[in-house]
Amino acid sequence: MAVLLESGSSASTGDARPPSRADGPPDRPCLEIGLVNNMPDGALQATEQQFTALLGAAAGNDVSLRLHLFSLPGVPRSPATRAAMAGTYSSLDTRTQRPLDALIVTGCEPRASRLTEEPYWADITALVDWAGANTRSTVWSCLAAHAAVLHLDGIERRRLPGKLSGVFECQAAADHPLLAGAARPPLVPHSRWNTLDEEALAASGYTVLTRSPEIGVDLFIRDGRSAFVFLQGHPEYGADAIAREYRRDVARFLRGEQGGYPCSPRHYFDPAVEDALAAVEAVALADRRRVGLRDLPRAFTPRSGLADRWRATAVAFYRNWLTSMVSNRR
Repeated sequence: MAVLLESGSSASTGDARPPSRADGPPDRPCLEIGLVNNMPDGALQATEQQFTALLGAAAGNDVSLRLHLFSLPGVPRSPATRAAMAGTYSSLDTRTQRPLDALIVTGCEPRASRLTEEPYWADITALVDWAGANTRSTVWSCLAAHAAVLHLDGIERRRLPGKLSGVFECQAAADHPLLAGAARPPLVPHSRWNTLDEEALAASGYTVLTRSPEIGVDLFIRDGRSAFVFLQGHPEYGADAIAREYRRDVARFLRGEQGGYPCSPRHYFDPAVEDALAAVEAVALADRRRVGLRDLPRAFTPRSGLADRWRATAVAFYRNWLTSMVSNRR
């Protein structure tokens, strides 16, 4: 199944082929889904491609999807990126936007110590309110999840001692249709500086579906007129996403833009790569001028089979999410 990209553009991205309602049975339901892509410039296109492919795999031959691409005006962008987005992305105006079946709202890289000080804070709070009244369901990812629960219930994120990065086995904390058919234990990539306390979420009526002793809460939900789904992780990530982020963070340290050397992603690289990365780190900590990105291992990919495992988790989750919206239509 391919995904039809709309929202200010008829162009598709990545490997997706533009389908129509004629693809498959004529009575196949068609869902209108908005992707609010807030990822930084360097990850914008990759994120779009990841979700396009993931939603297509999740829909299979049972559901048609129209994916509408949106951006929040308050998210800082370079002039070149704004020019590239023109004609493909629309600015989501919650005053005039027609209802959608669902939204997916990505996170973005933190710029301020408090979410209320982020340049897009007013945009994302308006989006939370609009989504609650105009969608069947919305998925809030990573920083977007933190912003949504802060706006809805005043729950503050908590800064971690260091960046949480890697791929983690999670445990089911409750039975729920969103977890149906998923591998046990679910395997989910995480990449974040902040977290939410499960006790605070439970006190405000949220239901935690998956968690891990290493990372805390992974997936949780909030019932309402629109079913809100919150992800602290990134099941949509491609195989090399965490590696690219790690390389970017190493580059920032070497340029003096980041004080601490980044920790190697947990449970991601094989032991030989981890040993090589540790050797580079030791030299860089002694004298960062002696190290360059060229010194990182050539084999900069996850352990064999790892990406396939978390991809299966992601496809099952989004298939269940799409199925829930089709069922609620009937």
